[in-house]
Amino acid sequence: MKILIAVDGSRYTAKAVNYLIKHREQFGGAQLTLLNVNMQIPGRAANHLGRAVVQGYYADMCEAALAPARRLLQKAGLVFLDKWLVGDPGDEVAKFADKGKFDLVVMGSHGQGLFANLVLGSVATKVLAGCKVPVLVIR
Repeated sequence: MKILIAVDGSRYTAKAVNYLIKHREQFGGAQLTLLNVNMQIPGRAANHLGRAVVQGYYADMCEAALAPARRLLQKAGLVFLDKWLVGDPGDEVAKFADKGKFDLVVMGSHGQGLFANLVLGSVATKVLAGCKVPVLVIR
């Protein structure tokens, strides 16, 4: 089983990762992949800052978002891969899950997004709408 864990560094991501750790026997030796997606810096700003600065920013932001989930999984002794992308988080998580032929996407119900829906965060809503893979949303 291949499980994609969408992470953004929020407490809801930690809850999702802790859920997987607590219920790991139900997922029997699953291949875990952490994925963080950062919003793209607008073109004019990116051009002004330069490629090296922008890439450094993305790497720093993604590292900060991935680090808490990595620590939790490492402490639990679980093996995982990680990846980061730049783009619209909801769209990119759904596309990555489909292209990677994942069996399940796990994510927190809310995250770091600026705008949130009343029941679910906007990214979770987009992933649910655009993903062909089952999605487990942890609240």
